[in-house]
Amino acid sequence: MKILLRFGLLLSILAPIQSVAAQFGGLPPPPPIQPQTRQLKDQMPTAERSLTTIAPPTMEPEEAKAYKAFFDIKPDAVDQQIQAGEQFVQKYPTGQYTEPVYAHLVAAYYQKQELDKMYAAADKALALNPDDVAVLSLVGWVIPHHYDPDDPESDKLLAKAAGYEKHVLEILATMPKPANMTDDQFAKAKATTTAQANSGLGLVYFRQEDWKNSVSQMQKATDGDPNPDPVDLYILGMGLSKLNRYGEAADSFQKCSQMPGGMQDRCKQKAAEAKTQTTSQPVPPK
Repeated sequence: MKILLRFGLLLSILAPIQSVAAQFGGLPPPPPIQPQTRQLKDQMPTAERSLTTIAPPTMEPEEAKAYKAFFDIKPDAVDQQIQAGEQFVQKYPTGQYTEPVYAHLVAAYYQKQELDKMYAAADKALALNPDDVAVLSLVGWVIPHHYDPDDPESDKLLAKAAGYEKHVLEILATMPKPANMTDDQFAKAKATTTAQANSGLGLVYFRQEDWKNSVSQMQKATDGDPNPDPVDLYILGMGLSKLNRYGEAADSFQKCSQMPGGMQDRCKQKAAEAKTQTTSQPVPPK
């Protein structure tokens, strides 16, 4: 969870965030290859054909092979993932595993910083599964980090990001635990994704100069985290300063300044400024 643009941080201080899909078990495993049966539907009488809709769909052997080949690609082979993934979705646009392949392409294109392709893959993934928390949370987080105030679509993009992150929080509130995860794994995955959604939403509010809601969301993103994102702490401090809560802002900047990295010097400077403003504030009348 890092930040860009208005504060001149750019990609040089960013580390790629992990795909949320990995938090929830990654790609679904490929099924065993099954014999081709789809053509039989057109040969059945109407009454019998209607019964086939209740049966789980099958996967054609070639599709299963293509998905297994994609599934087996090493996580760090991003270019290979993109090539295989694009070939898969072009050949099987309505396949059973097309949506998770698109979701994986979203993360791969983010790692390459090819954001236009990332957004295009995300739109296709969400058209197939509007509740994909991995895609929603990542895209909702990326949009405000790459915010351009001169873009005529900037307001719409921020609203889109806010909608995505709010939907993530709604989904996580009632999401059942996957059968292949322990209670502890599920709790950690939910906490990680919730923090990312709160971070993205907090930055959306910050871009919109809604300081109160920005502070609220960033507090949720950082509270209780032993290793909070220093940029989240910086944004939290900036929001608190806008609300004239300089003492709290100084604390947030101070925490950020203790974390090595590109934000350290900036946070030290802001912590000193916030402390100065704290001491210069008039004492409220009793």
